[in-house]
Order: sequence, then structure tokens, then C-alpha cells
Amino acid sequence: MAHSVSTTPPAGRPAGATPLAGRPAGPAEPSVGTLAKSAMADVSTLVRSEIELAKAEIGTSVKRGGAGAAAFAAAGVMLAFAGFFFFFFLAELLAVWLPRWAAFLIVFALLVLVAAIVGLVGWRLVKKIKKPERTIETLQDLPDVMRREAPGRRTHDLPTVRNGQVVRQDAHAPLR
Repeated sequence: MAHSVSTTPPAGRPAGATPLAGRPAGPAEPSVGTLAKSAMADVSTLVRSEIELAKAEIGTSVKRGGAGAAAFAAAGVMLAFAGFFFFFFLAELLAVWLPRWAAFLIVFALLVLVAAIVGLVGWRLVKKIKKPERTIETLQDLPDVMRREAPGRRTHDLPTVRNGQVVRQDAHAPLR
């Protein structure tokens, strides 16, 4: 790190004057406070520069990621349109052997069946979602904790979480 320490002599003393008798004249050494101030300024500048660099890099990555997501979305839409044509093709193929209305009815029934199966799988997955019970327990204790003691003057234990379990302590027991 480069330090921006002044090399000019202190006010009231000529450039070559000796500060104490018996010491040779030389350049004035900066004080520890000046060095610390200079180091802090350099560190602050370095941190700000690193933050700006990170912002620039992340901004570029986000733009590329957004463009990639848009391309995937466009591909999905095109695939959905292609699906319509596939099912028309399938119905027309079946119409070679069956009346046209029957072929389209079979394709319609096939689509309804697939939609029902996918819906059933989705419903079962949603049904398995559990509510965050431990979080709800700790949130229910929050009003009691907030009323119990003034901030910064806590003398009693708060509920804690150990190994994924909420450990409740007596609200009126003193801290250990």
C-alpha cells in the first residue's frame, strides 16, 4: 500500500534542524497517527474499489443470465406451439384407420388423461408440504420476550434452537 505521508517539516522548524541535541539532522519521520490515518484511507479506498468491481462484474453476469432465461422461455413457448402440431399430426395419423372425429376424440381423451395424472401428482406433492412448526413456535414466544424485559437489560434466557428442536426455558428463570 502506498502511504500519502507529508515530507514537509513541521511548522516553525527549518528543513535541516535537529529536533533534539545530539541527534543527527535527517528527514522528519511521520507520526503513528499519521501512518494509521493514511493506512485507513488506503484500506477504505481499496474496499470501495473492490465493491465497485464486484458491482460491475455482477451486473454483467445478471444481464447475461437474464438473456439466457429469456432464451429458455422463448424455447419453451416454441415447444408448446410444436406440441399443438404434434397432436394434430397424431389425430390425422389415426384418421387414416378411423373416422376423423374418432381420431380427434382419442387424442383429446389422451390429453385429458395425461393432464389428470399430472394434476394428481402435483396435488400429492402440494399436500406433502408441511408448515414451519418450529418457526411458528418461536414466533409465538416473541411477544412474551418483547414484553418481558427492556432491550439491553435481559436477565432471563430466551428460547433457543438446539439440533433442530426449540428448547423452551422458564421465562422467569435468571440467566446462568
